[in-house]
Amino acid sequence: MFFSNSQRNISVSISQDDHKVDLIDLYQRYNTNPKTQTLVVRNGEKKYVKIEDLVVGDIVEVNSGDQIPADIRILESHDFKVDNSSVTGEYEPQSRSDSENLTRPVSQRKCNGDASESALLKYVELSIGNVIKVREVNRKVCEIPFNSTNRYHASIHEVHTDIETDNISRPYLLVMKGAPEQILERCSSIFINGANIEMNNYWRSEFQRSYMELASMGESVLGFCDLHLSSHDYPKDYQFDGEQVNFPLDNLRFLGLMSMIDPPKVAVPEAVAKCRSAGIKIIMMTSDHPITAKVIARAVGIISENTETVEDIAERLEIPPERVDPHKAKACVIDGNDLKKMLPAEIDTVLRNHTEIVFARIDPEQKLIIVEECQRQGAIVTVIGGDVYDSSALRKADIGVTMVTDIIPTISLAYEKAETDIMKRRPSIPRHNRLVNERLISMTYGQIGFIQVGAGFFTYFVIMAENGFLPSRLVGLRKSWESKYVNDLQDSYGQEWTYEQRKQLEVTCHIAFFIAIIICQSAVLIICKTRRNSIVQQGMK
Repeated sequence: MFFSNSQRNISVSISQDDHKVDLIDLYQRYNTNPKTQTLVVRNGEKKYVKIEDLVVGDIVEVNSGDQIPADIRILESHDFKVDNSSVTGEYEPQSRSDSENLTRPVSQRKCNGDASESALLKYVELSIGNVIKVREVNRKVCEIPFNSTNRYHASIHEVHTDIETDNISRPYLLVMKGAPEQILERCSSIFINGANIEMNNYWRSEFQRSYMELASMGESVLGFCDLHLSSHDYPKDYQFDGEQVNFPLDNLRFLGLMSMIDPPKVAVPEAVAKCRSAGIKIIMMTSDHPITAKVIARAVGIISENTETVEDIAERLEIPPERVDPHKAKACVIDGNDLKKMLPAEIDTVLRNHTEIVFARIDPEQKLIIVEECQRQGAIVTVIGGDVYDSSALRKADIGVTMVTDIIPTISLAYEKAETDIMKRRPSIPRHNRLVNERLISMTYGQIGFIQVGAGFFTYFVIMAENGFLPSRLVGLRKSWESKYVNDLQDSYGQEWTYEQRKQLEVTCHIAFFIAIIICQSAVLIICKTRRNSIVQQGMK
């Protein structure tokens, strides 16, 4: 919470008007630290140049402490590490070497980002060759990003040669991928053996059979389709709009399915077993197809080996699922579409009567509903999530655990020693005792927040005053201060300041402001270690 205070305070300090100061640029321009230069080999000669003057073709000799804001390829290195924390958020310095995979084919590279996208990229490169060249000749002109509501991702590309069908030039190609059932709904034809065939019941049943076969193996399945756009309706330089969609998203051509395995971590089954032995009920929520979700749930033990769902009982008794009493099934797999039709009382019945539950093909709003229903039953809910789609459920839960965000700083909590007087206190009551209460909010924003703001601005104005600019002189000075043509600006004592000198002073004040905030936050970290004990009693371990 004190970090959020910091962000608020910083925004106040630098947002003095619409003309914001770029601190990093100012620091690089006016700081005289030798690290603003680096040693390069240029035209066969070694020389020091400013880091902002690096050009393509320079060979840079990187030494400890150098800051190189450029894309460079490593030719030779030994035990080389870089600090990317300001860009990627990685806490530890990251190793880099001349054997890095930048020159390798995509299929052999280590890819960051979405696992499914990385798998698709590598597969396509093995199939058609260099994907970078394909992208260069098929420039993307518009895109609709994937979201949990539509469950598809579409983009439009300029094709390098106009495709002609029915003597009509078609310079643009719309491509789409996403949940197979969503893709099929938008298709009126299917591509079979090089020919376009009208979509009919036979091909729909073939699609369903193939889809179920892949899903039953626990594989994630994606559907693909496309549409060539005619030049008559969409001439070259047509302005496509992904926000207010001005191009067709129906009557597309179905191309096929692609599946991939996303195996669960090795330690998951053991973790599930430990939770269950402690009396913790585990509910799986996923956007995968119900059949895929069921296979994965069985693989990790969320659905036990001898536990049956309604569908399992129906298959064993060779009767329709509708004839099976739902109360006889200890486990259940509920599709998100069915969940939308259920009343709160029906969801409550499912949560009470089934010990092993899987919700599949659900969206973020439905995750939130499930969490609220569990809490309504008096349960203390922990939500474990890994992306932005889980944020609403994570906030609503009594305990939110995210698998990616800030994971490294939070590891330190595991090493924090318990308060020495913890056993002398009465147990907390979940329904009445809250971690975030009025007292904490008052302390954070009403006291600590004001102390941090006061320290920052006090430091800022003291440095200004020590250099001749009293607070009264700063009022209404912005226009003259920012003017590059005013090089005789007088301070409170009549001293004249050039534009360069003023900017050096401004950078100094901003840095001092941030240092004051950091010092205050360091003190807050010590204060927050305990509620009643002093730091002398608790210690720093």
